[in-house]
Parts: sequence; structure tokens; C-alpha cells
Amino acid sequence: MNGRADFREPNAEVPRPIPHIGADYIPTEEERRVFAECNDESFWFRSVPLAATSMLITQGLISKGILSSHPKYGSIPKLIFACIMGYFAGKLSYVKTCQEKFKNLENSPLGEALRSGQARRSSPPGHYSQKSKYDSNGSGHSSFVTSPAADNIEKEMLPHYEPIPFSASMNESAPTGITDHIAQVKVNKYGDTWDE
Repeated sequence: MNGRADFREPNAEVPRPIPHIGADYIPTEEERRVFAECNDESFWFRSVPLAATSMLITQGLISKGILSSHPKYGSIPKLIFACIMGYFAGKLSYVKTCQEKFKNLENSPLGEALRSGQARRSSPPGHYSQKSKYDSNGSGHSSFVTSPAADNIEKEMLPHYEPIPFSASMNESAPTGITDHIAQVKVNKYGDTWDE
């Protein structure tokens, strides 16, 4: 032994490094095909229907008098706005579906980055493998695998928040530091003022 304790189980999974996907990343041919497919499907199956529906609803609201039309341009500005919002809502609503298509690609660095990003979000920070201590394997060993280097990185990257002390005497309806005492100012018949 080299003087260090090895806390990993022999069958524990070690995470693969996440491929770096930056602005300089060049997608593979298969990824380009999926990008084009996502763009086409999000336009025809989400953006066009949502834009048309939002325009119809907007025109109905204008014709019923719930929305007012512009004195000079009529309903055109509101219809254009509704169309643009429907278009972008359709594009945004297709993002999860498109991510799933990339995750299903076999030899895709982008798909691998999405898969490993999802795995990291679903596991607790610093723990890469987690099994219940009540598993049927019968071992009494801890099944948490942690990396001291990963814990140090997490401590550096995550902000440290100090707890705010609670005081039962603080009034929630008034900001702190402001008292309820209001100075009484007296004025005599000559206009002179003084504090009490």
C-alpha cells in the first residue's frame, strides 16, 4: 500500500471525462444531420402550429374587443408579435426532444457530453456511484465513492453562503434598522418648531 486509503469498491464505476464542447467544436456528419432534422421538425411541428394558433387567438381577442387594435396599423402589430412569440415558443419547446436525439447517437462527442451532464446532475456532488446499504450483496462497506480532488473542486467552484441569524424580535413587515419612533414636532403660533 502507498500510505493512502482506497475508499473505492472494486466494482465501482469510474466516470469517463466529459468531452470539451466549446465554440470551436466541429460537429460530426451524423450530428449535422440531427441538427438539420431538429431544425426542420421544430419549425414544422412546433413553431408553425404555435405561431398560427397564437395569431388566431390574438385576432379573436381583437375582434371581440378584449385587445385593442392600433389606430393607424390595426391588428397587424399585435399579430406579428403573437407570431414571433409562437415561433420562439415552438423552438424552445423542442429543445428537450432534440437533446434526446443527440443522447441516442452512438459515437457522438456532443451526445456523450449531454449524457454525462445528465448523469452528473442526477447524482449528489462528489459521489459518482451510490448504492443502498440494504442491497442484496451483503457487504457492510460504504458504497459512496468520492474523490478528494472532486470535493476540492466543488468547494472552490460553489459559492459559500453564511446563514442569516434569525431574531424573533425582528418585524417582517418593516425593514431592519428603521424604528417605529416618529419624532414629534411642535409648532407654536409664531411658526417656531422644536422636537420633543
